[in-house]
Amino acid sequence: MRKPRTKEASLALPPDGHLRVAIVADTHAAPHPRAAALLAELKPHAILHAGDIGASEVIEDLAKIAPTHAVRGNIDDHAFPDDLVLDVGPTRLLLTHIAVAGPKLRADAAQRAREVDASLVVCGHSHVPFWGRDRGLVIFNPGSMGPRRFQLPIVFGLMELKEGRWSFGHVDCETGAAWHP
Repeated sequence: MRKPRTKEASLALPPDGHLRVAIVADTHAAPHPRAAALLAELKPHAILHAGDIGASEVIEDLAKIAPTHAVRGNIDDHAFPDDLVLDVGPTRLLLTHIAVAGPKLRADAAQRAREVDASLVVCGHSHVPFWGRDRGLVIFNPGSMGPRRFQLPIVFGLMELKEGRWSFGHVDCETGAAWHP
């Protein structure tokens, strides 16, 4: 088995300490038609794409909204790294495509997060939006912003750092409203 290609980066904390990061995944070359406008409205400091991009134009379009970091999903070529270790304010996160089995963190993803000293794992693949905790780590899946799969919502994620605390949420691409299960 080959070792994952990993990239490292960091996001600077704005002077007011308030950081907004939009997280998308599983666009499959066809992001929802309202997604770009909704993302632009939110004015994120950065956008993370958790894989299954489908076409490099997706990343080019997202980069017009905010600096964009992406990892390779199982449908993508090797133009993108397998993992991104990102220092975001006071938090180190691991951005990867496949990390969960249902609501549980896979052992290989937990081991990888520990190897890079990450406290947060951001992933895609399942198309199921959620956030939770497992194996001592926070897990965040933005869901899918691409074509609908089964009866799952078409959403993207939002992480905000305010007063030293992270909050997590999802935005429904069809309505523009906050999405809750």
